[in-house]
Parts: sequence; C-alpha cells; structure tokens
Amino acid sequence: MSSHRNHLQSSNDLVTTYEATRAGFVALALEKNRRATPYVAEARALKEAASQAASPADLLNAKGIEMGLFTAAGLSDKSLAHLKTEDKIEAINGLIKNFLEPAGTNFVEELVFRFLLTRGDTLGGSMRNVGGALAQRKLTRAILSTLMIAGKRYHWQHSKTKKWIAMTNDDTEIELSLRGINWESDFGNRTLIYNLTVPLVKSNVDLCLFNLAPTELAANQSNAIDPSAVAPYVIALGELKGGIDPAGADEHWKTAQAALNRIREAFSRVGYTPFTFFVGSAIAKRMAGEIWNQLENGTLSNAANLNEENQVASISRWLCNL
Repeated sequence: MSSHRNHLQSSNDLVTTYEATRAGFVALALEKNRRATPYVAEARALKEAASQAASPADLLNAKGIEMGLFTAAGLSDKSLAHLKTEDKIEAINGLIKNFLEPAGTNFVEELVFRFLLTRGDTLGGSMRNVGGALAQRKLTRAILSTLMIAGKRYHWQHSKTKKWIAMTNDDTEIELSLRGINWESDFGNRTLIYNLTVPLVKSNVDLCLFNLAPTELAANQSNAIDPSAVAPYVIALGELKGGIDPAGADEHWKTAQAALNRIREAFSRVGYTPFTFFVGSAIAKRMAGEIWNQLENGTLSNAANLNEENQVASISRWLCNL
C-alpha cells in the first residue's frame, strides 16, 4: 500500500476545514501577542525613564534612553547601522520639534505611541514568516515524538549556534530553536535539515532528509566539487507551507509544486529519484485534488494537512522509517 494511504482515503481528507482555519488564525494571533510582549515591556521602560524629563528638550540629556528615542523617531534597527551620529541626532531633534513639543504636557505619551508605531513595523515584518515557523515547530514536535515512542535517541542542531546537541530527558520547547535532527534508523544514519540550499537544485528546500551523519553532511556540502556528488545520499525532499489564509492556498501550492518539479528534474538528470512530499496548512478543494492525483500516480511520494494530527503523525512515522 502507498504510504499516503495510511492516513488519506481521498482528496477530501486533505482539504482544510473551517475549524482548522479558525484555529490557525487564533494561533497566529497568540504568537503575535507572544512576540509583542518584549516591545510592550520596552515601551513601559521608556515611559518610566522619559517621565523624569521636565520637557521634550530634556530628553536629549536623559541617560539610557537613546535607543528608545531613535525608535520613536522612526529609525529601525537596520537603519541605525548605516547612519552617522549627527544623522541620528537630527532625527531625534525632528521628533522633538515636530511631534513632542506640539503635544505639550502629553509629550511622554506621544513619545511612547511613536515608539510603538516603529516597533509595530518590526513586529509586522517578523510575522510575515510566522506561519512557516509555527508549521516547522509542529512538524518537528511530531517527528521528535515519533522517535521518542520508538525508543530512538537523537541529536538536534541549534538554529543559531549550529551545534549538535544530544537529546536529554527534558526536550521542552527545543522546537523553538531547532534546525536539524539526527537519528539512527533501521537502514542507517539519518539527518533531517530545515531550509537548506541543495547544490544540485540550486535553491532552498524546506525539508531535506539525508543518509548521512551531520559531520558527513557538512563534508559533502563543502568539499563536493560536483553538486551531484551529494545526490546518492538524499533520501527525501519536501515542501512545508504553514500559511493558514485560504486566499493564499493556491499560491502556496503553486510555489511548492514548482519547487518539487525543480527537485525531480535536477535529480533525474543525474539518475536519482528521491522521495518528494508536501505538508501544508491551507489546502483548498481544487489543490487537494491535484495533490491526490500526484500521490496516486506516484509523482508525489506523500502529503499531509498540517492541521490533522493523525496525518502529521503518519507522515512523521514515514519520514523516520525511510
């Protein structure tokens, strides 16, 4: 029986329900609030410190609020790296003259409001990728759970330090900072890496499963003069789309399908056929039909709707047993 048949009986099983869409939007709202918490705390600290100033002009001499003033003046963290000191001071003077002084005795509130406006832009930028981050966490937790109940020990790679860390008895929330997982399967060493540029494909792939240890994978990536040298070690490549908005569902699938086609063509040219799979949050009826047809004719090896727990668990078992 085909692997997808373990959790899918028809294309209808892939379609995202109204309840799942609603829950997805709620999850995004909660994540937005979680990410906003530091900014709100910063605004409170700025308000308390700025309250010591008797007038807007006094803010220039206040200690320890320089970054808060820069932000309120509309300067992003990125822009600060490209500006000279005199440019930054000019921006603060503009803030004081044009906005804080006209606010009169309410200048501190005006300062805090403008600080939060700029921070809101920063938050908006980080939220554009939040669907993908939440999707990665959910799939990661399912894979880790699959390994745990199978009694398989694993190592995981920290996304910032890139160090590989041995599993411990308490792996709470490691999915927040995990980039890769390594374990020993019945068929050999397995390393799963998120968001990796595969040399043969020449583009970023959301999920890459290799028949290599992490040290061997690093060697193959850096030392292989011919990109096709890594091809024999690639087991499966997949696309993960975490956006929940139904309006963007078709676009997500088009992007994923184009990426999967590039993968198949690139590997076909060197005589290899890795498994390809798709996991998505927003799956509309028509695209569900397309995915199902590709599963049935063997173009696509596996697929799952990220909102359906049994499907996520099933595709995680499939990945761990390849």
